[in-house]
Amino acid sequence: MARRPRSARGVEAGDLGSYQQAVRRVLTNDLITATRPRTGVLEQVLRWADEMTRDFRELFGYTLVATTHQARLVRRLDALDETQRSVFARGGKPFDRRRLAYLCLVLGSFQRSRVEISLADLVRTFSPSANAIPSLGFDPTVSAHKAAFVDVVNWLVERDALRLSDGSLESWARDTEHGDALYDIDHEVCAALFRPARPVQHLGSATGLLHEPGRATTRESAALRARRLLVERPVVYFSGVEPEVAEALRAPGPAEDVARCTGLVVERRAEGVMLADPGGGFTDRPFPGRGGAVNRAAGLLLAKIADALEDPWSPPAYHPAPTPAEEHTRLAERVDSGLPEEGVVAELAWSAPEEPDHRDEGGTAEFPLVAQSRLEAMMAELYEEFGAASFTSTWQADPNGLLATVVEFLADLALLRPVPGGALVLPAALRYRNIQGALPGDPDQLDLALFDPPPTDEEPR
Repeated sequence: MARRPRSARGVEAGDLGSYQQAVRRVLTNDLITATRPRTGVLEQVLRWADEMTRDFRELFGYTLVATTHQARLVRRLDALDETQRSVFARGGKPFDRRRLAYLCLVLGSFQRSRVEISLADLVRTFSPSANAIPSLGFDPTVSAHKAAFVDVVNWLVERDALRLSDGSLESWARDTEHGDALYDIDHEVCAALFRPARPVQHLGSATGLLHEPGRATTRESAALRARRLLVERPVVYFSGVEPEVAEALRAPGPAEDVARCTGLVVERRAEGVMLADPGGGFTDRPFPGRGGAVNRAAGLLLAKIADALEDPWSPPAYHPAPTPAEEHTRLAERVDSGLPEEGVVAELAWSAPEEPDHRDEGGTAEFPLVAQSRLEAMMAELYEEFGAASFTSTWQADPNGLLATVVEFLADLALLRPVPGGALVLPAALRYRNIQGALPGDPDQLDLALFDPPPTDEEPR
């Protein structure tokens, strides 16, 4: 007897595509409003709010907050993930600590009794708080401070937390003495943007924001964690998760429930599981395809790496990858280094227990290492083969800078893992071993085509 799907129960077959698109919208947008990401999306999401609320709760342990004005998914984080910073960004550049601090202080300065605020009043309210923090401060005559403040206000405008009713931010940025702007405040959106799992003044570490730390102890908790990994990571490797979670991913059920809910395709290989998106819309890192010099150079570099790994005269050396627990600890230490020395309520301070070493029974996983010098040589070969101008004016005189950005990009996709002295090549990278690079008439446009189908089930990628 066929297993009854756990997700999208009660959704008619003819409506399944619409439901899956609504799920993808919620998962890929930090906040949905009447105009964000565009007009009509909120109505599409609200149509399926009841069904999605149940599926998100049962499949992932997530909470969908949906009102007539906005929708937001409150996730349960099992571990810190460096790619989560992409939510706080403008123009593709993640917020630095100054911008993150300004954002928190600006949100904290909005009083419920006020429905509108001018930039001049906002600066007067916000500045004392910023200047009370050593090494932060705010001075509108300092260009770096002003640029950070402008990015924060624009970020809030993009999410409908602030709505311009008069004046302009640009006029204030040009002349802070005479320029001004008036904004309506949406307190409901502001509250949705800041929903910490615990009061921040009670946290002794960023790990205190994690939900359900520690090992998955039951079959259902392992399945919940497995489903969350599938939607939060580009690929889930068995060697990097607990045995119980790996077992849940190998078994039919959890992955198929996520696939039915999202409309994506399950790909299982000997090394792990991923959800493939034929449409290319379920990601903040589209790859491969047209996506600028970094995206295109990443595909070409992977092809070079695949050729090197298949060279019988120069077999690669294999090295163990850092464990997820080690990476989690390093990231937590980096985040915690920015915690204030004062302001934490010591007697209530809470932090998560130490994260266990998430490894499958297979033991320590080893991956081929490509040395840094080899990566630099590969990039030099690409510049020689295609011409420096093919990598746009930003990078044509900086191949090593492009290489560093490409490696970071591929690390976010779980295709490479940077280590001292080079990068480890993860199994999913070999899905792209047949990427073809071609230079059309316009040297600023470099096409990449994946012309081989992915390998069959259980074939190593």
